[in-house]
Amino acid sequence: MGTDNQTWVREFILLGLSSDWDTQVSLFVLFSITYLLTVLGNFLIVLLIRLDSRLHTPMYFFLTNLSVVDVSYATSIVPQMLVHLLAEQKAIPRVSCVAQLFFSLGLGGIEFVLLSVMAYDRYVAVCDPLRYSVIMHGGLCTRLAATSWASGSVNSLMQTAITFQLPMCTNKCIDHISCELLAVVRLACVDTSSNEIAIMVSSIVLLMTPFCLVLLSYVQIISSILKIQSTEGRKKAFQTCASHLTVVVLCYGMAIVTYIQPRSGPSVLQGKLISLFYAILTPMLNPMIYSVRNKEVKGAWQKLLGKLSGFTSKLAI
Repeated sequence: MGTDNQTWVREFILLGLSSDWDTQVSLFVLFSITYLLTVLGNFLIVLLIRLDSRLHTPMYFFLTNLSVVDVSYATSIVPQMLVHLLAEQKAIPRVSCVAQLFFSLGLGGIEFVLLSVMAYDRYVAVCDPLRYSVIMHGGLCTRLAATSWASGSVNSLMQTAITFQLPMCTNKCIDHISCELLAVVRLACVDTSSNEIAIMVSSIVLLMTPFCLVLLSYVQIISSILKIQSTEGRKKAFQTCASHLTVVVLCYGMAIVTYIQPRSGPSVLQGKLISLFYAILTPMLNPMIYSVRNKEVKGAWQKLLGKLSGFTSKLAI
């Protein structure tokens, strides 16, 4: 009986943020602009790193990966949300819901592991600068990036598979902006304790373990910075980590609150706002943080803009 009802649900209804038409139009305009800024900002960061040879370093190799993850994560959620904001029927086919959950969950996991890899890179840069190029060689960087992508993808595949094996019965209304893991699990008409345990375990592996590695790296980094005698030296060492540390604080905080304790996690509205934060705000802010707070990136921008200015001047002549 449960299996028949489960296969009967061919589509889900995403309830979204609001049912008021004026509010939906306003949100459509706001989120469209934000999404375009996200895509443009991350594209420009990747292009800049590609064009400027001074940025061909491990730190910017990982930043390129982070930008690709950010754009992909936003794309897995925002376009569908924009369509639903202007649609009367806010249905999403089951296969699309499965794909959305897989990609959004996978890309989120990849980002958390990648941030811990970037913390290790900053640890080596500050604590062992003379051996930095030897330790962070191309082969290691590629393996670390590949591990980030593989771990997030495998976890997402397992979580998506066990979530959509749950009997949904006739429940088809997802009270969320997307096919988010906890929101889909709540549709089940059976006990979901085992799923919640699986979510908690995977959260410990993909959230808390990388987070602890980040903390450990920064304990060592701060310890090394405090040993530097000159104020200028301490300031320079801290600036190499400031952008990454800002992104870490943005990304890890609410995710830990959301997924470590699924049963006693945030309310439905808080869950929607947290998803919006990760889908819209964080991907847009990351390239800005790395541009504004990083001298090398600002120098590369100035160099590129100078070349473009010279090129346009020649065309004008």
